[in-house]
Amino acid sequence: MRKAGPGDWIRAARIPTLPLSVAPVVLGTAVAYVLHDADVDGPGWHWWRAAACLLVAVALQIGVNFANDYSDGIRGTDAVRSGPRRLTASGAAKPRTVLAVALVFFAIAAAAGLVITWRTGHWWFIAVGAACIVAAWFYTGGRRPYGYYALGEVAVFVFFGLVATLGTQFALAGQVTGDGWFVAVAAGAFATATILVANTRDLVNDARVGKRTLSVLIGDRASRIVYVVLLAVPYAVAGMFGAFYADHAWYAFFTLLVTAPAAIIALTARTPKELVTVLKLTALAALGYALLLGWAIAF
Repeated sequence: MRKAGPGDWIRAARIPTLPLSVAPVVLGTAVAYVLHDADVDGPGWHWWRAAACLLVAVALQIGVNFANDYSDGIRGTDAVRSGPRRLTASGAAKPRTVLAVALVFFAIAAAAGLVITWRTGHWWFIAVGAACIVAAWFYTGGRRPYGYYALGEVAVFVFFGLVATLGTQFALAGQVTGDGWFVAVAAGAFATATILVANTRDLVNDARVGKRTLSVLIGDRASRIVYVVLLAVPYAVAGMFGAFYADHAWYAFFTLLVTAPAAIIALTARTPKELVTVLKLTALAALGYALLLGWAIAF
């Protein structure tokens, strides 16, 4: 068995999905920025805090990706899959090495989170950060991983949507607003759609090994329909902003150039490989949407 090289480790981090952790931070920063007072905050504002929030989110996502690789690998549930090769399951890397890498990224996220906590004085952020790391581990780790019991989508919506977005807004502005909740739902919908299509891709193997994801429970066709419904949610949010708050929020609809093909492929795909394309398109659309809507809200 060929040992993992640098390229394998980079692919194991699942770089194409990282926009899902960037998007909520961008949106959280945007809804926080509109609350700032230039006379009080100064020209520099809190951009360093935004950067730290971004580091927390990205490091956590990379950490959970390696943790999943480790946990699924030692359970043997990744023996047959349609996505990128897993380091542990393929034998390309020792399980303890993959686990160590996951822990390093969790430590990076924790360190950045502690800096934010220290500088803001909001010590309850420590509890939030601890909850994020615990949720990241027990997604596929532990004796009864909740990702094996159809709760993965719920957790992704909560942590990649609500927590990441609203946590960023509070770290920067010291408050959470209605606008923050709306964009948090949009970010969460994109993230949930992405994990759902990934589980739909792996449905056959997951059912075979006893992994009861939402896709296994509701079936292939229903999963594809729910995916399309989730994709519609961010555009409802953008439409609301365009109608009542931010004139340029309509620019977010340009991402339909990506999500419309993704929806069509999701509904018609016959092979898991096609759903991999849908996954990548969804993550890319999430970032584009966040940048366009975030710009419209902030400026």
